[in-house]
Amino acid sequence: MKIGIVCVSDRCAAGEKTDTSGPAIAACVAPFCADPVYRLVPDDAQQIASALRALSDDAGVDMIFTTGGTGFAPRDVTPEATLAVLDRQTPGISEAIRAESLKITPRAMLSRAVSGIRGRTLIVNLPGSPKAVRESLAVVLPVLGHAVETLGGNTQSCGGNYENG
Repeated sequence: MKIGIVCVSDRCAAGEKTDTSGPAIAACVAPFCADPVYRLVPDDAQQIASALRALSDDAGVDMIFTTGGTGFAPRDVTPEATLAVLDRQTPGISEAIRAESLKITPRAMLSRAVSGIRGRTLIVNLPGSPKAVRESLAVVLPVLGHAVETLGGNTQSCGGNYENG
């Protein structure tokens, strides 16, 4: 499985701060992908969308996780940039992450994160903190294999009786 990580942060992109959320994603997805493709972009909708298009269309990744830019701040535009490149939305993923996150903090309801499909790539927006990234990925990882499998056209196991993915 090929995974892309896009860290969205003005301060990290400017070299003022070190990204800690991207490495947290990489650690969580290590059982699926030993060497994810990493991009670091500022909070700019065009640059975010460009990174998402490049990873899905040119690098051919199966899944992209973004981190950062999903809140209420004026420069938090990751959801808008993601929606601009999606072919189809996958609201169940974002809703599941928010539902589990609400059990941990009421601030989860402030997340504007989205998820969806571009071509054969699943794109999921995650929060900007390493702790929230780990908590969110705990929700998504159990279905990751099946999601990528069906996006690739293998629907043999769809509709079966499954527990935990």
